[in-house]
Amino acid sequence: MTTCPSVSKPAIAISGLGAVTPFGSGVNALWQALLRGDSAISDMDLFDLGGIACTRGGVIRNYTPPAGVASTPRASSFAAGACHEALAQARLLDDPAALAETALITASNFGDIDAGEPALIPPGQEGRQPAAGIHCAHASPADRLAETFGLGGLRIAISLSCASGASAAATAANLIAAGRVKRVLIVGYDALSRFSWSGLCSLRTMTKEVVRPFDAARSGTLFSEGAAALVIERADLCAARGATALAWLRGWASGNNGHHMTAPAPRGAGSTAVMREALVCAGLPPEAVDHINTHGTGTKPNDSTETQAIQDLFGERVATIPVTSVKGLLGHMLGAAGSVELIVSVLSLQQGVIPPTGNLTTPDPECALDVVTSPRNAALHCVLSNSAGFGGCNAAAVLTCDAPEPPCVAPGAAATVPVLITGLGVISALGADAEEHSAALQEGEPALFPLARFTVPEAAEPPLVGEAPDLDLDACGVAPKAYLDRASQL
Repeated sequence: MTTCPSVSKPAIAISGLGAVTPFGSGVNALWQALLRGDSAISDMDLFDLGGIACTRGGVIRNYTPPAGVASTPRASSFAAGACHEALAQARLLDDPAALAETALITASNFGDIDAGEPALIPPGQEGRQPAAGIHCAHASPADRLAETFGLGGLRIAISLSCASGASAAATAANLIAAGRVKRVLIVGYDALSRFSWSGLCSLRTMTKEVVRPFDAARSGTLFSEGAAALVIERADLCAARGATALAWLRGWASGNNGHHMTAPAPRGAGSTAVMREALVCAGLPPEAVDHINTHGTGTKPNDSTETQAIQDLFGERVATIPVTSVKGLLGHMLGAAGSVELIVSVLSLQQGVIPPTGNLTTPDPECALDVVTSPRNAALHCVLSNSAGFGGCNAAAVLTCDAPEPPCVAPGAAATVPVLITGLGVISALGADAEEHSAALQEGEPALFPLARFTVPEAAEPPLVGEAPDLDLDACGVAPKAYLDRASQL
């Protein structure tokens, strides 16, 4: 579990928002579409489906990136558009000194995998570009964004499934609270590609109808592409720059229950834990929460277990807490889901309006929540945003419309504690455990190319040298014969 430090922490403000979604560019386009009840879902025409059964999703069309930003790779371009809007609102675009000390956290499931697809084309086939594989590294989009906007601070790339965006916010807040950074630009982003779409379809979580969060007839989710960015910073810096605190990030938590690769834990125990810890971090009781922006994917397992998680935390109060899920209208934005839902939570606080959960017609008795189905006016002081992802990833954030009381500790006063390393583990080309790795280093044994560590199917022809024309074994520091001899023993 990752939560805020136990020591007093500086007041943390959200000062900038940015979004690129299938509804269009800009936060206002997103917000107005949600209030109208528009659907972002359309036929999937980005690429040749080639027999893929899933045919509908949230596609971005007619997107124009900011000046000086390339339109490809698509995921990075979406992220740049969202970052540009957030930085402009926070009055940072024309402040090189502030940008130079701004950290960046990117959050994504697939990164720029669409641009890396040519590297996956088999040798001999048209369009193969081995060097395109560099785009598959999650650090690549982060590097491009930092260079584009002149961000000189700490740089982190997070990939925690569909909790990535919310986990980025928690990580940013932890860094600020610990006095490690002053300000963080976070951006969740993902683009749909044939590679990612094939994988998502294979999970069998997509519906052939519409996304119906918390509905008795719900049959799955649908995925969308896009990006959502937020500027999170010390409140004193925001005020000194003349920017506006749009909301206050009062509490946060992220964690992993390690239950299953895809299935949620019974009764959503991981979600309950992070929501509870986020409230503890905020110094607020469950009774303070006026609204919950749920993960609400529209799948049978998620909505039932998320309901149970909320029930276990709030008890009988669940009947009086309005909840919503934007995925019924927007679709599931993958690595950007948590960050776009934080943006919607900020707007709900600001506007005093909760956007509707789309396509809910028959409430599921197993999801006994006060689900908002049309725009609802509400006097909101505290909003809880909940996110979850495959592999047991969970994250939650508590937002309020006012600053924490009493005044927080002065910046830079966070306590330091000793940190110990109590365990080691390593798998590399030198060995399969720490002992073997250490022995190889002491003996000066050259590293084998990592592919040698994988078992080759018996039916295959002699591998690696003959079937990997792009592989220069000499450059790997090992002779081909020794390479194959060693590979055959693994």
